[in-house]
Amino acid sequence: MMRRRTALIASGFVAILAAVIYQPPGELLAGSSADSYRRAVPRVAAAMATKGSSGEVRMHFVRAGERVAFPLDIRGAQSTLGFRYQWVHVGTGESADVMRPVDGDTLLAPLTPGFYELAVMRNGVTQRIEEPRLAVLVPFELKLGSTLNGYQIGRYPAEWSRNEQGEKPTGFAEVHEEHLDLPLTKHLKVRDFVTHDRQTSWPKYVAVDPRVLDKIELVLRELARRRGEEQADFTLEVHSGFRTPLHNSNVEGSARDSRHLYGDAADVAIDADGDGQLTLFDAYRVEQAVDWVERLHPELAGGLGVYSSRRYATPYCHIDARGERKRWRG
Repeated sequence: MMRRRTALIASGFVAILAAVIYQPPGELLAGSSADSYRRAVPRVAAAMATKGSSGEVRMHFVRAGERVAFPLDIRGAQSTLGFRYQWVHVGTGESADVMRPVDGDTLLAPLTPGFYELAVMRNGVTQRIEEPRLAVLVPFELKLGSTLNGYQIGRYPAEWSRNEQGEKPTGFAEVHEEHLDLPLTKHLKVRDFVTHDRQTSWPKYVAVDPRVLDKIELVLRELARRRGEEQADFTLEVHSGFRTPLHNSNVEGSARDSRHLYGDAADVAIDADGDGQLTLFDAYRVEQAVDWVERLHPELAGGLGVYSSRRYATPYCHIDARGERKRWRG
């Protein structure tokens, strides 16, 4: 009797152990409630319309509390009913605003300047949308004289002339050291638009117009097309992005009202033919690509300066999106 009981206990233990060790294949679990729940969660992403005509813009620059065009691509749901959103700080992931319902293609920007990512929630499931990010600006009106929070910016031509209707940036992105490598586009980063002055204090302040970001990416795409390539992988050097008026006044040959002051210009050197060198022929190819992009996208019309003088270490091009066509050589 004792032997029989021992045998039963042993066989029961083996059965339990086998059940614990055995993991049924995934296809047998496909109908389980957990798997069904996972499949039922709609996938949320930023719609392509948020990334410009190039599809490569990865940062929006907006005023605090502004309604931002930010359509969402939701797969697995018929509407936005039940979805809520919240902006979170880049890097820390800490919430920066209250939860709000998704009620259309526009979202309300946070009230505090900074860099943000979007978090979308439904039925207790949160999804982070890392791109495009949002840069909420410090309003231009908070600049006191020539400084903003201790950072020397200088005065704009409209300020010197006391022209209230004169052109000024909407505001400035507040940049700390940890923000320098945040992507603006596929090929451009925040550091590319920070003024190359000698100020060592942080934060720094930067004006950026997303139109020039979109335009540069379209130029790179056109260069790739002319090389018979699908991917725009180029060596790109940004000599100058945003310039404060103070710094611009010390740049030899710069215009007093340079487009660099308004964040819609960049001086770039692009290895257009991919031979590993930056030459005059590269600059000419960039010039042709800019002309073509402006024909296809007249809303991005602007200036193009080809700088090929021997006094420059390498030829480069000034590209801007001022709204009207301008051409020059230097």
